[in-house]
Amino acid sequence: MDHQFTIRIYGLLIDDGKILVTDEFRMNTLMTKFPGGALEFGEGTIDCLKREFREELDLEIEVDQHVYTTDYFQPARLLPSTMQLISIYYRVKTTGPMTFPTTDIPFDFPETIEGAQCFRWIPLSELTEEVVTLPIDKKVVGIIRNSKFVIRN
Repeated sequence: MDHQFTIRIYGLLIDDGKILVTDEFRMNTLMTKFPGGALEFGEGTIDCLKREFREELDLEIEVDQHVYTTDYFQPARLLPSTMQLISIYYRVKTTGPMTFPTTDIPFDFPETIEGAQCFRWIPLSELTEEVVTLPIDKKVVGIIRNSKFVIRN
């Protein structure tokens, strides 16, 4: 059996007591997750995260601190082949103005089609494991809620 890995890099952007999430429709699944995406071959993790934020939000970021890297086996359940998922999370900060559109309504897309995406801010006081879809994101929510890294704005 051919074993493969997929590596995902995510950014935790906190502003004014709120954290940014993305609502998406991908692989026939509605999901709420943190912004980020797949590491491309030849790319470093921080370069990947900066690219993802530029592509999805037209936003320049800097990495503030490493928060979490998957430390257990997690199969990638939404991908077509059997892969092990490794996710790396960083707290990020912006280096310019935030002008991307956001909504207060989950899954507020004009149409639920593959690749549909919208962004929204969730107050840290309302961030629970139930808000996010992916198993590793749920673990990261627990880290956020039980750590002091969110205090710095």
